[in-house]
Amino acid sequence: MKSFVLNEDYIQLDQLLKALKLVSSGGMAHLMVDDGLVKVNGFVEKRRRAKIRVGDMVEVEKKKVVIVAEDTLGD
Repeated sequence: MKSFVLNEDYIQLDQLLKALKLVSSGGMAHLMVDDGLVKVNGFVEKRRRAKIRVGDMVEVEKKKVVIVAEDTLGD
């Protein structure tokens, strides 16, 4: 399982998919979400701009990413 360090309160789902390089464009991110290919915390997420926060887990094509805060990396 991969980790993504979040330095803000949240990141929008479409932006996260781009930041993780799971898609090459925002349009591709939107299509993946629209097609029900993205899960957040085990449930299919249909909102393109869902707010993803620390502690959330995003799954795309069997790739799981947990969202962590920067200060938890040293623990």
